[in-house]
Amino acid sequence: MIEIIKADNSNIEELMSIRLEMLKIVNNMSDEDKFDKILVESSREYFLNGNQTTLLAKDGEKIIACASISYILLMPTFSHPTGKRAHLMNVYTNKAYRHQGIAKKMVSQLIAEAKEKGCTEISLDARPDGKPLYKVLGFTENKEGMVLEL
Repeated sequence: MIEIIKADNSNIEELMSIRLEMLKIVNNMSDEDKFDKILVESSREYFLNGNQTTLLAKDGEKIIACASISYILLMPTFSHPTGKRAHLMNVYTNKAYRHQGIAKKMVSQLIAEAKEKGCTEISLDARPDGKPLYKVLGFTENKEGMVLEL
């Protein structure tokens, strides 16, 4: 049974592991390729102290998927009166677990959280194979990527 949990400091090594797995696949890197130390340490610091939420999907003890949302406060505007916005990223499911609705469930939970926090927009950058998922959840394409007005 797949369990979805909210990552916290106790999950940092699992979170970093699945994120680096995702980055290698997205960037067509081999298993032998190494990441820049600054990228790894800055990512770890952000997950530990940043204004974000990350969900992890587990099959037993194995982390098989992740999704993160970062919260951004900008100057309020007429269309975004709170100034609260969010950016969705690191949505990844291990190949063996794809097309089971795991990413959809995680992203839906993050959308609900963003609404609860008063965000008026969620942006994201989508790969072509991810766009159908986001469209089903209400995102539309724009010049920068995709967006969901809340």
